[in-house]
Amino acid sequence: FQLSIVFFAVGMVFAGRWQDKAGPKIVGITGGLILGAGFLLASVVGNNLWGLYVAYGVLGGLGVGFAYVTPIATCVKWFPDMRGFITGLAVLGFGAGSMIGAPVGTTLIARMGVLGTFAVFGVVFGILTALAGAMLRTPPAGYRPAGWSPPAPAAGKPVATKHDYGPGEMVKTPQFWLLWFIYLFGAGVGLMAISQAVPMGVELAKVTPALAAGALGTMAIFNGLGRPAFGAISDKIGRSNATMLAFGVYIVALLGVLRTADTLATYTIGISMVGFAYGGYLALMPSYTADYFGTKSLGINYGWVFSAWGAAGILGAYIGAAVRSATGTWTN
Repeated sequence: FQLSIVFFAVGMVFAGRWQDKAGPKIVGITGGLILGAGFLLASVVGNNLWGLYVAYGVLGGLGVGFAYVTPIATCVKWFPDMRGFITGLAVLGFGAGSMIGAPVGTTLIARMGVLGTFAVFGVVFGILTALAGAMLRTPPAGYRPAGWSPPAPAAGKPVATKHDYGPGEMVKTPQFWLLWFIYLFGAGVGLMAISQAVPMGVELAKVTPALAAGALGTMAIFNGLGRPAFGAISDKIGRSNATMLAFGVYIVALLGVLRTADTLATYTIGISMVGFAYGGYLALMPSYTADYFGTKSLGINYGWVFSAWGAAGILGAYIGAAVRSATGTWTN
């Protein structure tokens, strides 16, 4: 799974560059085919650990990266008047997939085993993702939604002289590195909590793993809801204010609710607050990228910003587990 996270982020970079040149249709179709091929290959070589690393971790991760970047970059171009909300809806689909895939996968594994489930998922994911990718297209040059005009600069602020940055130009700006570190911490907290939600619930709330997993399911719902919610909030109050609100929710959840969560109810509330805020970052960061660096190279630019999520997927879980191991308790 850690390999799939890394290659998810790597795939975003390469797919983003390709999409900016060739459009989203061919990239989305390719992503579906790679994803399906990775799962099908896993069904054949899954009894070999290194085979599983390559099939599920490398190919599966690359396929997800190719498929994930295309609707985000495309939707932002079609809806410049509601970038935050439309991005939130797009990534809500990504989060909602686990709510369907997890119970279906559990049922299939019980009936046909892990390798058979990989095969079924490979066919279903490959076909549906490729078909969805085939429907994507970018708006024509100069497109604007009916009745919408780009907002005028605020009083006292200089008028921007450059609207579209290439990735080489983007990485030289302080905004890029600020976004990267904000995303690293914002995603790191959420991914740490997701990866350790069940053992945290068992220890803090003193419940069975099954009940703690139920809290994780509730967290997944709020994770999904946080994406369009924070996207819409950011359209109203600005990205920076929405980002500070998300970090505020983290602080209250981590230092307030979860440190004293000795019942399943309080633990579920705390972990759901974390999920809600984490979902917000997945909607805010593509919108930030479009706001700051334009939409012409949004695919590749967001791929580089998204590399912070890939780093967070490794560091967040590792740091959380290391602190727990060193101190003996999740409350620390």
